[in-house]
Amino acid sequence: MMPKLAQPVSRKSRIVGALMGAFIGDALALGPHWYYDLGALKRDYGDWVSDYTAPRPGRYHEGLPAGASSQAGFVLALTTRSLVERGGYDEADFCARMDRDLFAVIDGTPMAGPGGYTSQSVREAWRKRRAGLPWGQVAGLADNTEAAERVLAIALRYAGEPAQLARHVSGNVALTQRDPTVGAMTLAFAAVLGQLANGVPLDGDLSGRLMGMVKSGALPFHTVTSGALDVPQGSEAPLHAGQFASPDALLTVSSIARAAHDPGVAIEPASRVGLVYGLPCAVYHQFPAAYYLAARFRGDVELGVLNAVNAGGQNQARAMLTGALCGAIGGLEAIPPRFIAGLEKGAEYLALAKALAEQVG
Repeated sequence: MMPKLAQPVSRKSRIVGALMGAFIGDALALGPHWYYDLGALKRDYGDWVSDYTAPRPGRYHEGLPAGASSQAGFVLALTTRSLVERGGYDEADFCARMDRDLFAVIDGTPMAGPGGYTSQSVREAWRKRRAGLPWGQVAGLADNTEAAERVLAIALRYAGEPAQLARHVSGNVALTQRDPTVGAMTLAFAAVLGQLANGVPLDGDLSGRLMGMVKSGALPFHTVTSGALDVPQGSEAPLHAGQFASPDALLTVSSIARAAHDPGVAIEPASRVGLVYGLPCAVYHQFPAAYYLAARFRGDVELGVLNAVNAGGQNQARAMLTGALCGAIGGLEAIPPRFIAGLEKGAEYLALAKALAEQVG
């Protein structure tokens, strides 16, 4: 008897799955967030976190119930609502919502506001807005994944339009983060997510595909080489404003995918990925770990996200990014129903995700 073929995953399902994977990853890490002592994580939550948990007294997000979103989830929802209600990315509308819905209810201190913790880049932008500076002049040098956690919705909205994806993602990142390395790595993540939403495999060939978009002008990276990193051909084009100096951030994903699929390279258990790539918040720790888990577990949202959570450290960002990547591969059907049922605003987020997917078509 011939084996039954798996049903193909539609782009709409991938978009919904990616957005829900991000919301779920964020909420799953709410309780055991920011444990850099992995022994303390195990003492407080046991050998394996497998579902939503409430934060312990004295920890980040104290007082929130199991299944609630952190501020990253709050801002992702804000961004998605703006996209859905405006029919696409509208920077003025996004900034107005940030002023009205977030900046009006935080006070510039870390442990305040929706979700129980406000990231460094948001606090810096809030202080500059309070001082009267306009949007466009409030970005800081924080190297965290704060912008990546919201622009993933923009990447999904423009998955089929790489040049538009690059323009809108880069512009939105620059509102709160002005380090060019952070900008380049965040855009690279968004470009990867967009490709996965289109059904492109997360494998050793993906970086070559992204480099092709650099050559065509769709992705704003500067390169003098041909192919993936082959010998230069012809004269070097000048670097222009708004263009990232190096395409290396685009090459990371395929190198890590090859490692994840190579039997000679082992991270066991997979939750040790945090020790390999780093437990802190910076983009250069978080993106590689998310790429590894997504490449290893492909469309298995549960395994990808739970290994991200149980890795400790800044597991909330890691789980959110991994959830988006795995959800984009496996689609909505790859998400266990209990994760949607246990998510505090699961029905609301699911409706938002479906509305965004319908907008993409």
